[in-house]
Amino acid sequence: MGPAGPSAAVGSEPAGGGMSQGPPGAGRLNDLPDHSPRVRSAVAELRRRAEAEPGQRWTQPLADSFLVRFLRARDFHLELAWRLLKNYQKWRIECPEISADLQPSSILGLLHAGYHGVLRSRDPHGSKVLIYRIGQWDPKLFTAYDVFRVSLITSELIVKEIETQRNGVKAIFDLQGWRFAHAFQISPAVAKKIAGVLTDSFPLKVRGIHLINEPLFFHPVLALIKPFLTEKIKDRVYMHGNNYVQSLTEHFPVSILPQEYGGEEVSMEELAKEWTDFIMASADYLQSISLVAQE
Repeated sequence: MGPAGPSAAVGSEPAGGGMSQGPPGAGRLNDLPDHSPRVRSAVAELRRRAEAEPGQRWTQPLADSFLVRFLRARDFHLELAWRLLKNYQKWRIECPEISADLQPSSILGLLHAGYHGVLRSRDPHGSKVLIYRIGQWDPKLFTAYDVFRVSLITSELIVKEIETQRNGVKAIFDLQGWRFAHAFQISPAVAKKIAGVLTDSFPLKVRGIHLINEPLFFHPVLALIKPFLTEKIKDRVYMHGNNYVQSLTEHFPVSILPQEYGGEEVSMEELAKEWTDFIMASADYLQSISLVAQE
């Protein structure tokens, strides 16, 4: 998971490893629409807890559409959803260098460089698939926090999608071009923040992290992050190496992958441009959830 690695597919399973069981019928609850009485009842209880929290100023309005994403991320287990909501709030406030200003203008250079794209189609399990190309990140121009912010922006946009709330995300990190200058950006403090989001601070289920073209000198960075990860997340990290096409297509059908990665879809450049355009079109929403806009 490069610096962006973890940042991409933020927030997954509860800390401590395995997913705690949700209430009976949790799977069916996840399949119900937002307006279902059972879903609305769970949302109302989560809102009651949030409003009763003393001295808390929530980073976003406690709307149904906001709260339900925390319930879906934890299969409607109320205690876990409540912990995730508090962790999300804490992380947003304590990491202003990443999360205070989500306006895309701050990371426009990374987007125009083709650093990040989102596949047009979901994988067969319904997961959203994100791609990050480390070689397009110039560490002289952008910090690890800037790179992380790209992932947070994408995560805040795709978490609005009900199917993504249900089926989570998978990320592919192309580490071609990884250099020592990138590695120097990943301090233990940065590694801990990356891992915190991956484990229990963002309402998205991380279904897989796939590394390709990873050089040997990336491994120390991975070793720095791994101790902070749950066993479940560690089990979902796949290292495909340089001859990755066969193993990568065991996880993702060629029909959805871009041409550069052995697929049949359009080029990565085109996917990156499409997603950049979508981020730019979402600038008003991103401004509305930026902490700097609320001060």
